[in-house]
Amino acid sequence: MGKLDGKIAVITGGNSGMGLATARLFAREGARVVITGRDQATLEAAVQSIGNGIDAIRSDISSMADIEALRDHVGRKHGRVDIVFANAGGARPGMFEHMSEEEFDFTVANTFKGTYFTVQKLLPLMRSGGSIILNTSTLTTQGRPYVSVYSAGKAAIRSLARSLTAELTERGIRVNAMAPGYIDTDQARKSGVSEEMIEQTKAQVHAQIPMHRSGTVEEIAKAVLFLASDDSSYITGSELCVDGGWAQI
Repeated sequence: MGKLDGKIAVITGGNSGMGLATARLFAREGARVVITGRDQATLEAAVQSIGNGIDAIRSDISSMADIEALRDHVGRKHGRVDIVFANAGGARPGMFEHMSEEEFDFTVANTFKGTYFTVQKLLPLMRSGGSIILNTSTLTTQGRPYVSVYSAGKAAIRSLARSLTAELTERGIRVNAMAPGYIDTDQARKSGVSEEMIEQTKAQVHAQIPMHRSGTVEEIAKAVLFLASDDSSYITGSELCVDGGWAQI
């Protein structure tokens, strides 16, 4: 038996990185998984690589119409949701003094706003025993240059996990946050960061992390599985840091 047998799980941003690794693990653990992503080609590749009846829908969390279409699709095809991993996100990093309104709005829409309304629209499909996992970041407790808007958006998501816990516990729905540290993904590259800066940052950060390495997407997936399954049945309102100790000492 799998830890998620018979569960319906929605993973936003499930076509790459942490979301894809989590979708793959959830499917192995018996869940029927719905993944979203902006890019149709990577969605189709994810379906091919995972198999196990995975369901994919192109959806952008910065678009309310896309979020509502996701809700309608899941309701029509699956009837309910047991697990939501609100993982999708995006940012346009830059120095505070040069941040434009357009860059600010993009990052907020792809962090806090998109996460907030994804959960809100899927909530009517959830029943008692459900689990919501919000992807935050260790940047919510660390001050780093170039990411002022992104860090603030992730801190808002951490606060949202607390507020939703207060509202949803009586309905039997648990809400937790998962805070990745420095993980090997293509997120920085997709955000426009140069290869030179990525390598420089990696060297600097690895020196600061007690385990002296980046985390893997598979390690993130295992943490999300823990929060999604009954293994964490007495945990709600919490943030699980998966960071090799980076923000802990």
